[in-house]
Amino acid sequence: MAVFKLIAENRRARYDYFLDDAVEAGLVLTGTEVKSLRVGRANIAESYAAVENGGIFLINADIPPYAGGNRFNHEPRRPRKLLLHTKQINKLIGAVQREGRTIIPMKLYWNEKGIAKLEIALAKGKKAHDKREATAERDWQRDKARLMREKG
Repeated sequence: MAVFKLIAENRRARYDYFLDDAVEAGLVLTGTEVKSLRVGRANIAESYAAVENGGIFLINADIPPYAGGNRFNHEPRRPRKLLLHTKQINKLIGAVQREGRTIIPMKLYWNEKGIAKLEIALAKGKKAHDKREATAERDWQRDKARLMREKG
């Protein structure tokens, strides 16, 4: 099991999307972005990854400006390039273009070497009835566990 320190997690993604292949990607960051992440400040809840110029970029991820930064501080919601192998990029681009999938960031974390990594997954949007079904299933599992505890 890999040891990592979680910075930010997109918990709503499992509710809004059917998730497939998860991939670990590196990020191209500036110095103040890394320092802001070390403090533990980031939000990837409303972000997504898009294909631009043959590469994959993280769009709308919020890394707030570093408090100790100066006039060279970073732009909080700038597009950030994701570092992936060419085969991974081609696979993701193919899924987005052919199947109409979306690339959703799941977790932003520090790996065991202290490098910021982003776990992304291919996703297909859920319809409203799928979300209701998932909620009902989750509630039933919770009630079933409670009953098993009570009855022994």
